[in-house]
Amino acid sequence: MNKSKLNIEMINSRISLIKDNLNKLHELENLTKEDFFKDYRNYNTAENLLRQSLEAIFDIGRHILAKINGLSVDFEYKIIAKKLIEKEIITSSLQESLINMAGYRNRLIHFYHDILVDEIYDILHKHLNDIEKFVKEIIIFIS
Repeated sequence: MNKSKLNIEMINSRISLIKDNLNKLHELENLTKEDFFKDYRNYNTAENLLRQSLEAIFDIGRHILAKINGLSVDFEYKIIAKKLIEKEIITSSLQESLINMAGYRNRLIHFYHDILVDEIYDILHKHLNDIEKFVKEIIIFIS
């Protein structure tokens, strides 16, 4: 696998964005449910930070697939997730969560009007570690 074509600066930039967003999301995660729900800005901030992070994840994935394997970048997000695992860029332990992230990214973009505050709160408490694991695996891959 030839990694020389990778734009490491771009990947690191997206990783930095994700890490910064995760720090902010962890601050929101520390709020009680009552406090989180009390102020609409908490929900709006969390939703935006999650959307940005998911976009960055799939930007990284699309770039790696295009440069390493010469694959077309016209994949839908769930296909990017599957190809990253198929090509052993990330481990299969992330398969289900990465596919779920792709689906949730699509919901955030296309069905934003159906997203519930409870969903965002639940993601903060149960799924931030999936994003962190993706970042760790990408860092290992590009090293």
